[in-house]
Amino acid sequence: MLDKYLNNRFLILYFVPFTLGSLTVFSFEPFNFTIINFLLLPILFYLIVIIKKKSKSTYRKKPYKKNLFIFGTTFGFSFYLSGLFWITHSLTFDENFKILIPIALIFIPLFLSLFFSIVILLLGPYLSLNLSSILIFSGALAISDFIRAKVLTGFPWNLWSYSFSWATELIQILNVTGLFAFNLIIITLFTLPSFLFFNYSKKKKLSLLAFIIITFFSLYIYGNYSLNQNDIFLKSQKEKFNIKVVSPNFDLKYGLSINEIESRLKKLVRYSEPNKEIKTLFIWPEGPLSGYSYNEILDLKEVINKNFSNKHFIIFGINRLDSKKKKYYNSLLVINNQFEIIQQYNKQKLVPFGEFLPFEKLFNNFGLKKITEGHGSFLKGNDQKNIIIEKLSILPLICYEVIFTKFIQQADQNTNLIVNISEDGWFGDTIGPHQHFSKGIFRAIEQNSFFIRSANKGISAIINNKGEVIKKLSKSETGNIELEVPLIKSNEKNQNNLIFFILLFTYLLIYIIFNKNNEK
Repeated sequence: MLDKYLNNRFLILYFVPFTLGSLTVFSFEPFNFTIINFLLLPILFYLIVIIKKKSKSTYRKKPYKKNLFIFGTTFGFSFYLSGLFWITHSLTFDENFKILIPIALIFIPLFLSLFFSIVILLLGPYLSLNLSSILIFSGALAISDFIRAKVLTGFPWNLWSYSFSWATELIQILNVTGLFAFNLIIITLFTLPSFLFFNYSKKKKLSLLAFIIITFFSLYIYGNYSLNQNDIFLKSQKEKFNIKVVSPNFDLKYGLSINEIESRLKKLVRYSEPNKEIKTLFIWPEGPLSGYSYNEILDLKEVINKNFSNKHFIIFGINRLDSKKKKYYNSLLVINNQFEIIQQYNKQKLVPFGEFLPFEKLFNNFGLKKITEGHGSFLKGNDQKNIIIEKLSILPLICYEVIFTKFIQQADQNTNLIVNISEDGWFGDTIGPHQHFSKGIFRAIEQNSFFIRSANKGISAIINNKGEVIKKLSKSETGNIELEVPLIKSNEKNQNNLIFFILLFTYLLIYIIFNKNNEK
């Protein structure tokens, strides 16, 4: 019966991989149905092996490599289509961009699918139904994710490991392995149930099943121990700094008047509930002052003057002019109660079309501009040191910079706080803001630092150094959350991808040794 379906080329190359790819979205936030990947990846692996056999005997002698490419492209397209469809919501705010929605809906997933199709094309001929093939398959997928994080501007969204964002105990090893090594381990564990398709004895299959269970149990034990020890560690910390995160939930709107900006500023103050006697760092999101630069709202400084004291600092997002280049940065500013800039950070990872327009002059001729309002394409910020506020050493991340683990790897050793401000209103009531928020959990563990997130129309939260969400405001909540955050002086964090490359080399070595033994 099964062979009948396997003989159907359309079913195997188009329908099944499209279905598999579409279902993967349910393993990520906000669904967290992670267990589905233990079914999807083994089926994916098995079908790649089967395509080799069927291409020669059944699929009307269609070229084997062509079939592999089609299979990989179909799976990849549906993987990204289901996981990234929310991006197109950002194109609904400007009539000029609405025409691009069908293009974005097709082109972005199709382009990203190449990371799957090329891997499957190159790898397919070397896979068989054995354990060494599982290792080389897992390694290839992990390399694909690694390259995707690096090429062009990089886009490491929805790595397989992110499907465990809900399982804090299971991801504590991140601090030891780093993101990409952990991602490789997770892909391997997801694919291991492929042994059910192998011609193995019942005893061997039970042994492999036991290995998977023991591995996850070990991760849980380690993670639970790490969390318990951290609780003791945090209680012993004497130095703390009061942090207040504000979530205003302003509607995303173009063409705000200066009066509307003033009204928003007053609301931000009201939501902050400042106590002039308590030293506090207030964190406001990116976006509420959209379309305006710092210099353009200086006349509103009285709103800040009369409500905050010299014990207060405010972090918020706004455009800032480079007077020499006559262009603007998307910046994170730290101001005092006199509305003076104390520290600043310019966003380094700009969103294509969102914050800068590739081939800007060409697109401008067609009436297109960047999606975000005002001031043309932003300038890209240079590498900068941490923001220092008294004893706080802050790693600043603006919006989707949170998805890049390189900022953690390059962070100052003295970092004791990560601050991420974001405008998630671009993505409306979709799964995007949930996926976006989950990345902060991983960054906190990698850095071993508290992670503070303020998002307009998104999820704002205070996350401790082990990825535990201490306080949170959902997308629909307006107000603030407050915590005296311990100033952790610890350098326990993974600084590079060495473990990832060691694991890859080990996988390759096992594969080579296994195949040489089979040839004898």
